Amino acid sequence: MEPKAVVKEKFFIVVRGKSRKGFCRGCIGRVETEKQSGELMGLLYCGGSNTLSPKSGGMVRREDTYTLTRHQAQLLLFVSPVSKRLELLCNPQLFSAICELSQDDLVVVKHKKGHLPGLVKNLMQIGRTEHKDDLHMLGFEVEFVDSDHDLTSKKHPPLPLFSAAEIVQVVPSYSVPLGLHWNDGQSGGLNRKAVTRINSMPNIGSRAQKTRENQLEQSTVQSQSPSASHSPLEVGSLVEVVSNSGVTVYGVIQWLGVPAGKTNEWAGIELDYEVNGCSDGKYGSQRYFTCKSSRALFVPVTKCSPDSRFSCSSTGRKTPKPTDTLLVPLYEVPEEDAPPIPDSEALSLLVGKMKGIQGHINSCYLDVTLFSLFSSSVTLDNICRRPADTDRPLTCTFKEIINRLRRQGFVPAQIVMNFRKHLGSDTFRTEEKDPEEFITVLFQKVLRMGPLIKLRSGQDTCQGAYTLQIFLEKGQMGQMPSVQQLLDTSCLSGDLKFEEVPSCLMVQMPRFGNKYKMFSHIIPSTELDITDLLYNSPRECFLCGHLAEYECLQCLPDRKMQPGRIKQFCSTCNTQVHSHHSRQAHSPKALPAPAASDTLVPRHTMQLFAVLCIHTSHYVSFIKYGADPHSWLFFDCMADRCGDDKHGYNIPEIRACPEVGDFLSQPEEDQACSHPSKTPELVRRLLCDSYMFLYQNPATPLSKPNHEEPLNRI
Repeated sequence: MEPKAVVKEKFFIVVRGKSRKGFCRGCIGRVETEKQSGELMGLLYCGGSNTLSPKSGGMVRREDTYTLTRHQAQLLLFVSPVSKRLELLCNPQLFSAICELSQDDLVVVKHKKGHLPGLVKNLMQIGRTEHKDDLHMLGFEVEFVDSDHDLTSKKHPPLPLFSAAEIVQVVPSYSVPLGLHWNDGQSGGLNRKAVTRINSMPNIGSRAQKTRENQLEQSTVQSQSPSASHSPLEVGSLVEVVSNSGVTVYGVIQWLGVPAGKTNEWAGIELDYEVNGCSDGKYGSQRYFTCKSSRALFVPVTKCSPDSRFSCSSTGRKTPKPTDTLLVPLYEVPEEDAPPIPDSEALSLLVGKMKGIQGHINSCYLDVTLFSLFSSSVTLDNICRRPADTDRPLTCTFKEIINRLRRQGFVPAQIVMNFRKHLGSDTFRTEEKDPEEFITVLFQKVLRMGPLIKLRSGQDTCQGAYTLQIFLEKGQMGQMPSVQQLLDTSCLSGDLKFEEVPSCLMVQMPRFGNKYKMFSHIIPSTELDITDLLYNSPRECFLCGHLAEYECLQCLPDRKMQPGRIKQFCSTCNTQVHSHHSRQAHSPKALPAPAASDTLVPRHTMQLFAVLCIHTSHYVSFIKYGADPHSWLFFDCMADRCGDDKHGYNIPEIRACPEVGDFLSQPEEDQACSHPSKTPELVRRLLCDSYMFLYQNPATPLSKPNHEEPLNRI
């Protein structure tokens, strides 16, 4: 499909570095001369017009460019804005497949109606060349498959034209069945007038037809082989479904069972893109799972097959190595650190497979911690913006992880393994750690930050910590406590107070790995009020709202006064409350006397932005990426695997989970009454598997290392 290139003609795209004489990131140029100093003299092309004549030349460093063929350059020139060119380069598998597209290959494209499947009909040259240095832009004419997976049979208007960046999926030709019919009586396509290419470009050679001919022999051999069987399918399996008309769709199984009115097992599949006629997780009047509208497909399990894009060993193809899919061009610059991912871009950048941080060799504790702390948190952003110490490879690798995550939405396992190696201890390279161990090393050794939390026990000196462990007796709480109740009870029982409002508060639940957890379910508190946990700070009387003078630990579980809430009283209310016969044995504690004030006591709250969970020794996380209550993502760095244990690689996945927002938006009383077994799968995991809750105070971001005298650590 690629036109013959001019001899010695070299093209490039600028992928990093500051703008130099018009050569900024995303610009495409042609090499004129190469200097021994490593600089290229090039001509610059710009998109947006039909005639692409090169501008005046300029200099650019070779290491700031990515080499392109003429065909690749022409495809990228039609992509606008230029940032989309870089995004496409960051998905090398997809871009390579787009460059090799042939006539009648099946693709999925972005369209005003969503994502639609269609057939590539023509490769179009856009514009006219008036000079030998001019360069055509290239786009694809695509013929849509209609909502019933038939090709349209009406009078045909001009086919829509799409750039390479608008193609979101290329369906492998080996997944298209032999003898493909489109229900119009014609095999392999429509009997219609072909669209003439601009400037009589040669026809696209049909790669699909040759592949199908080769498949005939392969399919015959495979049909005779008893070993050609599929592995068992389960919830979470990546699958493909081929319709009667031959269109293949891909997705992940979210539900298995027998739906109402059926007698055999069916699968509820969340598709990779929207398809007309599909639901949001309902089948009939019953909801079986929740996903985006028009993405839920329900079919008999017998119609499902393992996703052929990842089932490498079953097709006779070479099992890929972890590096085979990770040839992502590096274009971020240390001095141009990427900001946190804005909520408007989070779904498009992050959601999908091969997204997030790729897991490898027990790295899940580290992957989910880094992703949760630095993907979209504003509070921790400033500490990532400090210049990396070039004499410390550890900090350089850390910044590369964060920048790749925020710019590309994906960090390959090799970079994470390099980071683990630089951490120093052999145990970090191969063994699974607890997140709190890694957090301490991260802030102490990598970021060189002092303790994030300053705690005071009674009248003793202040102590420092990076995470806060909940300690309490099980009898002190109900069966399904909230994080707020756990924190209040633990701090009062241990006579602990915060010296100041922390910028980041990571609260570890009372459980130990996957072997023991004190509570089977814990309700996340989306807002954590620490006003009554601040040392020597004014507090309101629990009853009348006046300035509090006493605090009572024994009143904490009182069923008549909001059990689990901290109780502090003014002098009058303290006397009245403890005159009751059931409270006469209590021992209220006098609070430090702050300066008298007639103004309202300000409330100090922190916002939940992530939750780390563990189940069967594997860590996953939930992340809130925006202000909307439904802006929740679920991240699993090892959601699936391609290949065997020795030569394969893990497939990380990020899923949008607005159902978590639905649950957390309910009143706490309703949450406590909900039975986890009747909630959506991801909500149940959040309630049952929570390990550490991460809160931030955006009003006081961390901005610099703590150079004060070290605090006593707890």
